[in-house]
Amino acid sequence: MKKFDFNTINLKPKKCIVESRSECNTSTKFGKHIFNIPVIPANMECVINEELAIELAKNGYFYILHRFDVNQLQFIKKMNSLNLISSISIGVNEDSYQLIDDILSNNLNLDYVTIDIAHGHSIKMEKMLAYLNDKLPNTFKIAGNISTVEAVEDLTNWGADALKVGVAPGFSCTTYPATGYGSRNCQAATIYECAIASKLPIIADGGIREPGDISKSIVLGASMVMVGGMLSGFKDSPGCVINASDGKKYKEYWGSASAFQSGKKNRIEGERNLIELKDKTILEELVYLEECLQSSISYGGGKDLECLNSVEWFLTK
Repeated sequence: MKKFDFNTINLKPKKCIVESRSECNTSTKFGKHIFNIPVIPANMECVINEELAIELAKNGYFYILHRFDVNQLQFIKKMNSLNLISSISIGVNEDSYQLIDDILSNNLNLDYVTIDIAHGHSIKMEKMLAYLNDKLPNTFKIAGNISTVEAVEDLTNWGADALKVGVAPGFSCTTYPATGYGSRNCQAATIYECAIASKLPIIADGGIREPGDISKSIVLGASMVMVGGMLSGFKDSPGCVINASDGKKYKEYWGSASAFQSGKKNRIEGERNLIELKDKTILEELVYLEECLQSSISYGGGKDLECLNSVEWFLTK
C-alpha cells in the first residue's frame, strides 16, 4: 500500500442535511462512557496534570493522566470520591504491578488504564495485559504504542480493549531520527492499515497538526484522536512560562522519552521545545475543536460522527 500522511489527503464532501452546523453532534462512546468529542489531550506531563484531568472529567471530556511524578493511587481515590471517571497511565515495570495491587487492596474503581510504552508490541506488554485482565477485568485497557498490523493482531489476542497507534510521528519525538523506526510522515496510512485490521477501537496518536487531521483520522478508522503539541501552550497548560529574548512568552513542551522528562543521559528518544503562549484555556480550545468537528460532519452529509465512517477521500500526490 502507498504510504501517505494527513497533508496529502482531501475528504470528498457530501450534501449537507442540517440547517446549521450547531445541530451536528460530536459526542462519541468510548468504553462504557460517552464523551463530548473524540479528542484526548496527550498523556504527557507538559499537556495534562491532575487539575486539568479533573476539569476535563467534570466537563465531559476524556483524559488519560500521565505516569510521571504523580501519585496515581491518591489521584484515583480523589476521582472516586468526586464520582468522576478515573483514567491513568502505567508502564510495564515492577512499580506498575505494585500500583495494580494497591488499587485492588484499597478497593478502588479504575475505569480506564493505558499501558503507555514507546514500543507496545513487546513481551512486557503481553505480560502486563495478562496481569491486568486477571486483576482488573472490568477496567478498560488501552495498549500502545504500535504501528503494524502484526501488533494489532497480537495486542488484541493478549486482551487489550483499545489500541494506541502511532510510533514517532510527534514533533518532539526523536525515535525516528535516532532509530529509523516508526510512522513519521506516514501516520495517516498507518492509522488506515491498523484500523482495517483491528476489531478494537483505535486511538490515533501523534502527527496531528491541524483540526482537520482529527476528522481525517476518524475517516481513516480511528475512534479517538490523541493530540499533543496542538493542545499545549495554553494559560492553564503545565510547564513554565519562558520570557524569550524576542519579547514573546512561551511554554515548555517536551517528549515523554526526552532527557528533560527522565533526567537520563542514555537511550533518549525525545526533546524539549518551546510553544508560544496562547491566550486561552485548554477547555476553550476543546470547544473550538468541537466546532471544527461539527463543520466536518456537515460536509460529511450527516448529523453526527457516524457519517464520517462513509466519507470518501483521495490523495493529492
